[in-house]
Amino acid sequence: MRAKGSRLKRGLGALVAGALLLGAFGGLVAADAKPKPNYPSWTDVNNAKKSVAKKKAMIAKLHKVIVSLTVQQIGLEKIAMAKEEKYNQAKNIEDAMRAKVAVLTKKAKLAAAQADQANTQLGEIASQMYRNGTLGTSMNLFLNASNAGNLLYKLGMQEQLAGQANTIYKRAIQRQNYANAIKAQLVVATQELAVKTAAAEDALAQAQAAADALTAKVNEQKALNQTFTSQLASLEHTASTLEQQRIEGLIEEARQQNGTGPIEEPSLYDVGPPDTAKVEKMIAYASQQLGKPYVLGGMGPRVWDCSGITKAAYASVGIYIGTHSATNQFRTLAQERKLVPLREAQRGDLMWYTFTQNQFDGDKYHVVIYLGKSADGTDMILEAANPLRPVRIHYLYHGDLFGYAGRPTA
Repeated sequence: MRAKGSRLKRGLGALVAGALLLGAFGGLVAADAKPKPNYPSWTDVNNAKKSVAKKKAMIAKLHKVIVSLTVQQIGLEKIAMAKEEKYNQAKNIEDAMRAKVAVLTKKAKLAAAQADQANTQLGEIASQMYRNGTLGTSMNLFLNASNAGNLLYKLGMQEQLAGQANTIYKRAIQRQNYANAIKAQLVVATQELAVKTAAAEDALAQAQAAADALTAKVNEQKALNQTFTSQLASLEHTASTLEQQRIEGLIEEARQQNGTGPIEEPSLYDVGPPDTAKVEKMIAYASQQLGKPYVLGGMGPRVWDCSGITKAAYASVGIYIGTHSATNQFRTLAQERKLVPLREAQRGDLMWYTFTQNQFDGDKYHVVIYLGKSADGTDMILEAANPLRPVRIHYLYHGDLFGYAGRPTA
């Protein structure tokens, strides 16, 4: 596979690599009309104009600052997507536990009703036996010798009644024990649900904080870049619009070069070709979502996140790819033996991004739909990237791309 400007070898590190560099560059300053001392001031820029060497050095310094800020933003994008994946996993666990509590609640109600019914039947038989008298068999025969046949008949009925009572008694005890066991399971499950809910809420708070930090950083960098654009235009005697284009080029290049790219992986097993008809219907569904906002935990129809749109897109053609989690979707296709090396990826396959290239089953923090190559040979994807971007079609970033793709329609 090949991507524009070796994009396939550099890839979605554009969206996500660089978290380790955050410590090196530290926090970004708030957006001011006047840059902080660690950024070139207008005085510095004007002084640099006095010498060709100083001017070149100042231009290089400004370019370096822009790249470093971009790397910081990439790091925050990466953190935001990883935090969201953790939230999706926690939410899946909470939902599963909530479903378990719901099932146990129904079982507990039914078991309690059955135990009550058995106890009622036992009470009715005991009452009937009491009404029939408590005299022993020998005394009844002695006092009523002329009616011995009738008494023996009654005795048989009483023994039969006693046998039924014993059976119902045993059943009542069994049902009561079962009801108590289910009730105990429900208590434990309810307690576990509270823990899982708290964990999901905490993961959501962390994911939202990461998204907010990313948004703040982007707004901050936009303000700084306006200053840098003006300074570069002044140094190079060019229009601000041209410098803005150059800055965008620097940013894009920094994104492309961020990350090491995937490891070349061998084939694991034979995987059949994709079902073209289903793939095209799936992509048509996903394409209808283009431009819709990215929201944490989004599962449509108005908002999406990365694993939400992949899950829904494949569900639209009747294919289950796993839960609302990039990691779970990878594991689902791995269990179904539907993984192919990236070099064999075809239109409609899923691709994942991970911090742990050397861990096959490690968490995957992002998932995208591979669209194949564009007219100029560029590898393209459809994704819900992060809180800064709506659902979009974009060229494939390669920085943290995992070495295998998944083929749900095989």
